[in-house]
Formats: sequence, structure tokens, C-alpha cells
Amino acid sequence: METPKNDRVTVNSDDYPVLLSEVKERIRSAQYEAFKAVNMELVGLYWDIGRKIVERQENGGWGKGVVEKLSEDIRAEFPGITGFSRRNVFYIRDFYLLYRHDEKVQPLVAQIGWSHNLAIMERCKDTLEREFYLRMTKKYGWSKNVLIHQIENQTYEKSMLGQTNFDRELTPELRAQAKLAVKDEYIFDFLELAEPYSERELEKALIARIEDFLRAMGGMFAFMGSQYRQEVDGDEFFIDLLLFHRTLKALVAVELKIGKFQPEFIGKMQFYLRALDKQVRQEGENPSIGIILCREKNRTVVEYALHDASKSIGVATYEITKTLPKALRGQLPSPKEIAALLEGI
Repeated sequence: METPKNDRVTVNSDDYPVLLSEVKERIRSAQYEAFKAVNMELVGLYWDIGRKIVERQENGGWGKGVVEKLSEDIRAEFPGITGFSRRNVFYIRDFYLLYRHDEKVQPLVAQIGWSHNLAIMERCKDTLEREFYLRMTKKYGWSKNVLIHQIENQTYEKSMLGQTNFDRELTPELRAQAKLAVKDEYIFDFLELAEPYSERELEKALIARIEDFLRAMGGMFAFMGSQYRQEVDGDEFFIDLLLFHRTLKALVAVELKIGKFQPEFIGKMQFYLRALDKQVRQEGENPSIGIILCREKNRTVVEYALHDASKSIGVATYEITKTLPKALRGQLPSPKEIAALLEGI
């Protein structure tokens, strides 16, 4: 049937892109809600199966043979269904055993994919570490590969060890999110920089790979500019990189240093942040935050330098090649402090 002429005109109107955008967003929303519903049902199914297996093993004296027999019979009864291999049924049993007494974490496991749960189970041996990755995957929608990359890069340890003065300078509502936004170390293994290089060369290399840089910084940053010009009473000053954190709703000034942290870096950053708050920050945005990225740092020197700083600043290091895992676990805060921080995610 021929489309009426007036309908063709309507489709070509200026409002059509808006309509298309709204419909596409609605479809994506429906797809996401459908995925969540299916995933929650699947994880709930696995939870119930794991519980039934464990109950019979603990109360009936059944051995591991029940897992193998169950896997075999389910696949025979439902030949088109996946997820019931011998190995996966053992994972289902272990999944229930791992979380059955952890009422705080149980609601989280149903909100991420089964493959994500398996990655966390296989790679994380600490209760608080598992909770961290469960919460972060749910919050940021990490794919399985991104999740594994974050675990391998020790994001948990580096987030818990971040050196900032946020406890003193930020409100409780912002504190946890800000501390998680500033890691102790960043890995820029996507860069191809030969030693020696200058701070300006480092900056240009990061800008050339801006998507990779923002992803390495945590994925919630938007790029605002490089060598961001600030004028104060006729004098010009330039911030290496200016970002905006979408969750914190705050400008983030980043200073790049190719050497070791020096206490005087704090004074310069405080000046930048004060200028940003006076001249750039918009109504409804939170006070600006600073990140000083150095090649190396002495943790005690950083602690002393931050002690009396009046603006919100974090000091981190960076690597441009993947390094061997560092022994960070012995330096982590107490479990009580970590648990309090996780509640803010």
C-alpha cells in the first residue's frame, strides 16, 4: 500500500531524529530490563540447585557423585539446554557454598551475569575483594573481559590504598565515590613511549589515546581539555588535563609528573582547584578535585604533604608497561574500613 504523502513529510521533519532517539533508548532500556530479569532468574535457578545439592550432601551423606549424576541426567532430559556440564554443576554447588551465609552480598550476585560471577569466584579469594568487584560490575556495567582486566590489574588493592585527603575535605555523600575514583596506581600499558620522555610528550601520548586513558582512569570521566588555560589577574596558568567526573559531578584537574612526588606539587594543585572553583565550576557542581600523577612516590612524604591541604587532592603513580604484581595486601586498610567504603558504592 502506498504511503500517504503527508506521512512522508512527517517522517522527514526535524522532529524525526528526536523520535528515533527516544524509541532506540526505550528499546535499549527494555533489552536491559529483559536481560536483568532473565539473569536474575538464571542465577536464582543456580542458587536453588546449589542449595539442594549441598543439603543432600550435608544431611544425607551424599558424595560428589550426585553432582556428576545430576549433570548427566539433566542434559539427557533437556538436550537443548546449556549450563549443566559436570564442571558447571560443581560451580553451581560452590557458588551456593560461597555466599550462603553472606546476606549482604546475596542480592548482588543476581544482578550480574553468571560468567561474571564465575570470574570473581575463580580469581578472588577474599570476601571483601569479591564484594568490591560485584558492586563495581553492577555499578559500571563491566563486561566479563573488562572485569577480568580490572582484577588482573589489582584494581581492588589500588582503590583501597589511594592516598587522598578526601576523608577530611569531602562530605560523607561524596567521600566513598571520590576515594574510588582515585586509585593508588594507574596502568597506561596502551602507550608506546620510549625512555626518556618529557611531561609534554606523556600528555600528548595520553591525548592521542584518550578513550584508553579515560578507561584506565575508571570509565566515569569525560575529557574537558589539555593545557587548560586559567587566567588570574592577568597571569596565565595551564592545567595539564582537565576532566569531569560524571558521578561526582565535579571538575578533576590532573597534573602529570615524570619524576618522584615533591611536596610543592600540592600547593600548585590547590591554586588550580581554587581557580577552577571560582571561574569554571557551574551551579550544581561539586568542588573541584585534583589528581597528581607521578612516576613514583614516597607514601610518608605524600601523607605529610596532604595533611594540611585545604582542597581535595589525591596522589597516584602510573606505569606505562605492565609490571609484576605488587605485594599490596599487607598494606590494605582494616576490614572494617574497607567494608565502610564499599557501602558507598
